[in-house]
Amino acid sequence: MDATRLLTSRSMTVSEFRCDAGPDDKPFAECRSGHSIAYVRSGSFGCHCRAGFFELVAGSVLVGAPGDEYTCTHEHVSGDVCLSFFFSEDLVDALAGRREVWGIGATPPLPELMVLGELAQTAADGNSDLGLDEIGQIFAGRFVDVVSGKPRKQAAPTARDRRRAVEAALWIDENSHTEVDLERAARQAGLSPFHFLRLFSNVLGVTPHQYLVRSRLRHAARMLVDDDIAVTDIAYDVGFGDLSNFVRTFHRAAGMSPTKFRQASRGERKILQERRALN
Repeated sequence: MDATRLLTSRSMTVSEFRCDAGPDDKPFAECRSGHSIAYVRSGSFGCHCRAGFFELVAGSVLVGAPGDEYTCTHEHVSGDVCLSFFFSEDLVDALAGRREVWGIGATPPLPELMVLGELAQTAADGNSDLGLDEIGQIFAGRFVDVVSGKPRKQAAPTARDRRRAVEAALWIDENSHTEVDLERAARQAGLSPFHFLRLFSNVLGVTPHQYLVRSRLRHAARMLVDDDIAVTDIAYDVGFGDLSNFVRTFHRAAGMSPTKFRQASRGERKILQERRALN
């Protein structure tokens, strides 16, 4: 089995697992040391665990609890790909769900979880302005809500909540050219990552990472209009880790490349006219 670590933080780790085992391979056992959710992206496998035996297909979720042992089989098809989230005990406690939900073993393909699993993969591929750590929390929270049958009510933000969210947004904007993740922003606000994500999103209507990316795009657009700095330099100056990610993200937002945007801002109206004609 090949494992690729995609994210490491104090609240969670995220890895992609690719297994090429088939019907002729001997089943293997794994033991969980913590709470986890593995979203099956493709393929299929069987799983023996304390909760029973499950056949998992694309869209299913394998659920892990501390101390549980799993024996995976591939009796029908060869291989599978899973996007797996491993959560800290503090985060599991913050989710406020009954601990029993983590002992169910697996879930069938549920629409409420499948859409978040695919959204998580989009973030893992760098094609979303949501953070993978944010989606991991949202995914875990939704899992607890669905399995327990007790969706949590969103409390109305207080004046103090609103002030903290606004102050956090100002700090993110000021530091958007640096490496800002959910845990760093939450620490700056004096909150746990779980509560910070909920508060920020509830008050401002976007997640911290969405605001971070959009802040970077705003600064980039300003520099493209006002300066003669090379596009590559702008990408790094505003905080993007590589040029291709910047170009892809900017194009998704503006409907044109950074270079075309710069040309349009300098009077090349044909570009904007062509853009309008496509809509």
